[in-house]
Amino acid sequence: MRGPDEWDGRERSGGPGERPRIPSPRPAAEDHGPLPDLPPVPHRGPGPVPAPTPPHHAPAEYESDDDPVTGDDTGPPPTAPSHKVLKSLLGAWALAACSSEETAAVEAHLTDCAACAEEALRLRDAVGLLHPADSLDLDPLLRSRVLEGCLGRRPPRIPVPEWATPFDAEAAKLDALLRDMGESEWRAPVRLRWFDGREPVERDTTVAGVIGHLMAVDGMVATSLGLPDPLGPAAPEHPGPRRRTEAYWRTLGEEPDPRAPHDPWREQSQALIRTASFAGGGVAELSVPYGKFDLALRDAFLDRAFETWVHAGDIADAVDYPYKPPAAGHLHLLVDLAARLLPTTLAQRRRDGLAAPPQQLVAAGAPGRSLHLEVEGSGGGDWYIALDSPAAVGSPECTVAHLALDSDEFCQLAAGHISPEETAAGQTGEREAIREVLFATAALSRL
Repeated sequence: MRGPDEWDGRERSGGPGERPRIPSPRPAAEDHGPLPDLPPVPHRGPGPVPAPTPPHHAPAEYESDDDPVTGDDTGPPPTAPSHKVLKSLLGAWALAACSSEETAAVEAHLTDCAACAEEALRLRDAVGLLHPADSLDLDPLLRSRVLEGCLGRRPPRIPVPEWATPFDAEAAKLDALLRDMGESEWRAPVRLRWFDGREPVERDTTVAGVIGHLMAVDGMVATSLGLPDPLGPAAPEHPGPRRRTEAYWRTLGEEPDPRAPHDPWREQSQALIRTASFAGGGVAELSVPYGKFDLALRDAFLDRAFETWVHAGDIADAVDYPYKPPAAGHLHLLVDLAARLLPTTLAQRRRDGLAAPPQQLVAAGAPGRSLHLEVEGSGGGDWYIALDSPAAVGSPECTVAHLALDSDEFCQLAAGHISPEETAAGQTGEREAIREVLFATAALSRL
């Protein structure tokens, strides 16, 4: 028997003394499927029968591909872009600027459209011309060019003297080369060559040994300016490039790290430039002892620039690295130094019995027999070399011979890298005078 609040599911009216029964909600007709279409309204009266009204659909922006029951996206796949749209994307596709979906659509279209495929090929070739394959290695001259450009636009408050700029530039170039080298390359063998006055001489060392040699000889200029001697207690009693180099090489063998000379050499080079710049032009004629002879400080800086360039080329050859000569203006200063030293070198060779005595005596400052030295190419020029006395003045009126050399060959001869007999030169006039000048040029070289 049911209680007063229970109901058996059948709708019935309450009897006497019973509470009214509330029926449960009936299910909606839509729960069992869509409603059937209404039957067409019968047409009354004359006239054509109107067409049946199509079922109502929501606007396209409100349509959904979801299944009305499950809610899953089972609608048709999106349509591919039109030919016009894909053709407009070819430029971006050639530049690899399309999205992944656009790239896939364009590449699928290219397999079916010959015209677009041909256009895409032309665009891809054009992109290849816009982006040439460049080496990622930095130009070793980049630092010097950037510094030159900066200093040209805003000169420094304390400018570097003109006679010190070649050394500054060549030291910076060599420093850039050394920074690119690994530890194994510092141990690479390097062959140093020079001419001792009679014959070519060679000496084998390493990249570290070359930098130590440069630092030891630069130290002669450093001590003249009051800077510390890099050799310290190991410095020999009598100054001279060869003695100082041998003394440093003896200490270098005890150093386990072959890159050890790099930082001291660079710091000394920078200190030389700073000191010469702050000292001003008053130190240009300061005497620097080179053992058997002395050089004015201005010429000593040019000498160090020349040797830095030459030995940097030796290192570059040993490690197979491209290296360029000095700028034309700097190279001219180096060639000019060598030409000015030739009369003194000729006189020294005569004292050593390596050259014939002078043909005539010339008073100091008077013109004497001269050789016209013509150096062609970058940094070249014309010089008249006094043949009989370093105190004489070379002059065009007293020229007895003419010697023409390329600037690179003249520098290689002055560095002792080629012998006087191997030099290809244009020669006219006294053969003996030409021979003596060629040998004197080679004798400018040393360790």
